[in-house]
Amino acid sequence: MSEITRLATELGLLLQARGAQVTTAESCTGGGIAEAITRVAGSSAWFEAGYVTYSNRQKSLQLGVPEALFSSHGAVSQPVVEAMVKGAQARSGARYAVAVSGIAGPGGGSADKPVGTVWLAFADHQQVDSVCLHFSGDRDAVRRKSIQQALSGLQSRIQNESSREKHGCHL
Repeated sequence: MSEITRLATELGLLLQARGAQVTTAESCTGGGIAEAITRVAGSSAWFEAGYVTYSNRQKSLQLGVPEALFSSHGAVSQPVVEAMVKGAQARSGARYAVAVSGIAGPGGGSADKPVGTVWLAFADHQQVDSVCLHFSGDRDAVRRKSIQQALSGLQSRIQNESSREKHGCHL
């Protein structure tokens, strides 16, 4: 079993235990997170929807990302990826969501945002968190590492939420 399939299977077990669903909003991974999740038998019980919004236009149309964010921050940015995750969660009704926007290469990078720059955002019903990561390697490696981080990040979010609830801390 590949590392990605293992992570997707573990994510499914966590979601099933919570009776919850997840949604994805993807740009640079091109649907790879959703594909990983749906390769797991029974995923229809915990996968709600996947949005592949490669263009800025589709990020706005499908997810409601304000167009002004692209000109002020760029598509690969914290404000955009957080708007993507909120839009996917709101439109799908899923309890958990992940969004990714990055520069997989080989071109498209800049001094400020080199190839391998990836923003991920995670949401549950209480909060949104995001992280900027820098991956090395070719296009396939950047995409694979992004998918792995998305799946493991979702697992962490679910586990942390469970921990907060057990300790009576509701944010």
